[in-house]
Amino acid sequence: MFIFKLTYLQSIEEVEKYLPAHLAYLQEYYDTGYFIASGRQVPRVGGIILCRASSKDAAEAILQEDPFYIHQVAEYEVIEFVPSKYVNGFEAFI
Repeated sequence: MFIFKLTYLQSIEEVEKYLPAHLAYLQEYYDTGYFIASGRQVPRVGGIILCRASSKDAAEAILQEDPFYIHQVAEYEVIEFVPSKYVNGFEAFI
């Protein structure tokens, strides 16, 4: 499992230009089961995506399809982790 931590490199106005394409990208990966949760950071300096992928290389290939990545609107930190404790029902996402 991976956490993508996005940090905006551009103004919010520039980020919003690519927001519809970014939301479509997110939906594609929700539909395929790779994304589990996502949202804005508070304050709005970036976002977080919780992703399940078979490897770090696979996770990085997924994030490189994000319009925010393609248009250099955000930089990404990829954090790999192994869930060891979680709420009942979460095991379906592992």
